[in-house]
Amino acid sequence: MALPPLHDTIAAIATAAGTGAIGVVRVSGPAAYDVADSVFCRASGAGARGAHTRSAGARGGGARARGSSPSATPAGRVVYGSVTAGADLIDEALMLTFRAPRSYTGQDVIELQSHGGPAVLRRVLDACLAAGARQAGPGEFTLRAYLNGRIDLAQAEAVLDLVNASTDSARRNAALGLNGALSQKLGAVQTDLTTAYAAVQAAFDYPEEGVEPAQLAEPLARASAVVDGLLATVEAGRLSRNGARLAVLGLPNAGKSSLLNALLGYQRSLVSATPGTTRDYLEAPMVIGGVPATVIDTAGIRSASDQVEAGGVELSRTIARGADVRMLLIDGSAPLGSDERALLAEVASLGPAAEQAGAATVYVGSKADLDPAWTEDELRRSIGDAPFVRVSAVAATGLAALQQVLADLLIGDAAGTELWISNERHAQALMTVRDRLAAASGATHDVASFELLDAINALAAVTGRDAVAEETLTSIFANFCVGK
Repeated sequence: MALPPLHDTIAAIATAAGTGAIGVVRVSGPAAYDVADSVFCRASGAGARGAHTRSAGARGGGARARGSSPSATPAGRVVYGSVTAGADLIDEALMLTFRAPRSYTGQDVIELQSHGGPAVLRRVLDACLAAGARQAGPGEFTLRAYLNGRIDLAQAEAVLDLVNASTDSARRNAALGLNGALSQKLGAVQTDLTTAYAAVQAAFDYPEEGVEPAQLAEPLARASAVVDGLLATVEAGRLSRNGARLAVLGLPNAGKSSLLNALLGYQRSLVSATPGTTRDYLEAPMVIGGVPATVIDTAGIRSASDQVEAGGVELSRTIARGADVRMLLIDGSAPLGSDERALLAEVASLGPAAEQAGAATVYVGSKADLDPAWTEDELRRSIGDAPFVRVSAVAATGLAALQQVLADLLIGDAAGTELWISNERHAQALMTVRDRLAAASGATHDVASFELLDAINALAAVTGRDAVAEETLTSIFANFCVGK
């Protein structure tokens, strides 16, 4: 799919769909101020409602008072007036003015801020389109910002992450990307790669001088350290972007529903002393360590003759296989019998889902408010050094420790790192760079030259500093909303 034209004037509603107090229609392009001249009437005096510089007759094409038109308005101003379509008053509005290149898109930009009703915004947009603007496509404003050099491609993708952020950590990570933190790190890596590549190329031109080992080893070591550090955050970044799935597993009446309610702080799941109460599964959202998570209360895993319960048990096993983290509850007030040991063995045998890098299990000794029937050492014979926490949903003890263990598992090697790689395209490019660096280290000069060039090109594809295929750009910006 070809990129849209860049030198016409586009318009779109820039605020979310629905009813709001305020809505914004954004116009960008060389004729943005001409569009504003056609649809916006500047008020003749501060606070003068209905008193505008255009008379009713002038709205149909009559003369405008000198200096009153949007095209005569300096950049960086907020002007009060009305949006009109011919003689039809659409709404009172504010007009914000931006001049190229100091705007979001790098072009002339006008933003019309009216009341936020859907009918009002649609009418304002229609007036702009009738005045010569074209309806913007998804992400077209941000695409223009990238193509006009206002932001690089990594920053453009951070815009989408910022819009879609559902937790504060995701927002913070996206804001760092938009601020250029990732681009700066990648820029340092690219400098080191270019330095090493230049040294290899110099060896071809001046073979009698050769290349000092440090000229290659030092920049490659620095680049590898940065790339490895970024790749260590990929799993946490994926979870912060897509969310994690936490399965609560155990025998019937092990306290799964009580634990879910205690973690959430409200009653989401029915609690009963009757084993097998939960026959389906329940989901509830929460945030753990800054990662959005869906906690799933499953049916107790046991041999069941009842067809409905048996279906729930099999569904529990399916959920366990696909979870990012499993919480296996063992009733701390009951002895470790054959059923418990069979379940421990079954969960230990579950492999990670095919699409996951791996899944971890946290072992939870439930009902810690009651007298313990087994010691941690006894359990360790089955679980080894896996994470273990004793909790009591009734007394609300051990919950903070459990949440910390879960956060540590979800964040992993990204702990203490501000910037996480949450974009799959970035992760794939960095893995290519890592592999090319490994191949270049210790290789002959001709091999190292090819490997380093591949690494440089892979890195450039993240920021878009070199030519990027139109298919890549259209794929990226197709995920944006219209108006952004």
